[in-house]
Amino acid sequence: MPSRSSYTEGTPNWVDLQTTDLQAAKAFYAALFGWSFAEVPIPGGGVYAIAQLDGERVAAITAHGAELVERNVPPMWNTYIAVDDVDATAAKVTPAGGRFLMEPFDVVDAGRVAWVADPSGAAVGLWQAGNHIGATLVNEPDTLTWNELTSDDLAGALPFYEAVVGISPRDAPMGDDTYTTLYVGEDMVGGATAPQMEGVANHWHVWFAVGDTDEAVARATGIGGSVAFGPLDIPIGRVAALADPQGAMFSVIAMTSQP
Repeated sequence: MPSRSSYTEGTPNWVDLQTTDLQAAKAFYAALFGWSFAEVPIPGGGVYAIAQLDGERVAAITAHGAELVERNVPPMWNTYIAVDDVDATAAKVTPAGGRFLMEPFDVVDAGRVAWVADPSGAAVGLWQAGNHIGATLVNEPDTLTWNELTSDDLAGALPFYEAVVGISPRDAPMGDDTYTTLYVGEDMVGGATAPQMEGVANHWHVWFAVGDTDEAVARATGIGGSVAFGPLDIPIGRVAALADPQGAMFSVIAMTSQP
């Protein structure tokens, strides 16, 4: 369902990039994905640059705050999960083994959010929609298509998400291997995997759809990006892991037709 007007609780619904160079990042993703940006002032200073494609909201980019700069936190893509009542959901976090990075707070009239870390340390936002439901266009070329929990302790992390937001894991065949898919009811909403490279911190990894993976890789490297691995073929498509010029990691996939 490419166009979205709402999200069921437990469904990843938004991604944003926190970066050390807002203008450079905007230029990179505009050239890579054809995004345009609408800048919204952030109370207290700064801007939230909402990425748009064909008039729809697809992601956002913002500059690191002072605390992240002081801590030398690298640029990173963040995942948000839709919840119906963030305060009620937040009450489940500590009993399920998670911890708060930010307690629930209002984001003007856009919504209400909390930032938490699961038992393996992966950070995720819990988003209660106000005027902002999240991405209004997904699963099309140059938009968000997949959110993947990458953790070296899935046995510890996955029960947290089931208890807090109702996400349940299922094993699915992936060629000769199996892959952990994440469901809310009967809707597949994401995946989970162990880190595929050494030195990767536990996190929610962001995937964008592209029409041609090799073309996207060539474009990305031509404008200052780099390749972590790929392009390579997997049973569902052709993939590559990339880093933007500031170092934020993300992946792209050109899906193949599935029976």
